[in-house]
Amino acid sequence: MDFEAAKALCRTFPGATEDLKWETRAVYSVGEKMFAMSDYAVPAAGICFKVEDERFLELTDRPGIIPAPYLARAKWVHVEEAKALSDDEAAALLRRAYELIFAKLTRKLQRQIGEQA
Repeated sequence: MDFEAAKALCRTFPGATEDLKWETRAVYSVGEKMFAMSDYAVPAAGICFKVEDERFLELTDRPGIIPAPYLARAKWVHVEEAKALSDDEAAALLRRAYELIFAKLTRKLQRQIGEQA
């Protein structure tokens, strides 16, 4: 997984925004709700994102993927090693992270984001 390519992919999702938070973190959100986070610095040293509850244990059992600090209770993982995920699998997981958060938005906000796309 190329962390910089993953960050670029997050920017392409409809309604996605990128903000600098906590002085060092690039946070990717939709409807002001976070779905992924990485180092703001280039090159990034890792990436965190939301996963489905049933995938959390499966992913954190892999080498190079740990429960995300402070966000593990919300089923977020932190990919520490680039080789832990292929680019295709990482893209699918990031797309799913976006979809999980998008699904929790109000219908009105979902429509507004859909109209902008």
